[in-house]
Amino acid sequence: MHKEGGESINEALIGFIAGCIGTAVVSLPQYYFFKRWGMLGVLEWHENQCLMSMLVKRDPIRLVKEGLILHFLNGGLAAMFYALFISWLDMLKGLDTITLGLLYGVLLWILTLAPIHKPITGVSIIKHPLGYKPSVLSLVMHVIYGLVVAYIVSLWLR
Repeated sequence: MHKEGGESINEALIGFIAGCIGTAVVSLPQYYFFKRWGMLGVLEWHENQCLMSMLVKRDPIRLVKEGLILHFLNGGLAAMFYALFISWLDMLKGLDTITLGLLYGVLLWILTLAPIHKPITGVSIIKHPLGYKPSVLSLVMHVIYGLVVAYIVSLWLR
């Protein structure tokens, strides 16, 4: 599908903003679990902290703020691609916002968290030291993020 110049940039910007808002929404309950379970308990924060540690070659324990910056950047970038796909793929336009948000959240979890957590952090989500709870929290937070992003994007792009 052909887009006029600038349309895709606007859609990408709307998606990025929606992703940062969605990330802020899920970061509030994640903070509670971070205080309760530590960094290992919030899978996304743990990944981003470890990624930042790889980038700057510093101890991940000292990179909580930097990891959160990466968390917001990743949330914005992921939603940017969501907004672009929604605008480009006509077959998705027939789905309601809630269905799109649920699918996006679950798909994002399956593609971006489940397969890469252990290689990045060294901690398996299947054999996690805190049991199944961090994985369930992560999946629920991805679904909430997906719903928030889908709603915000739908306000501008549908």
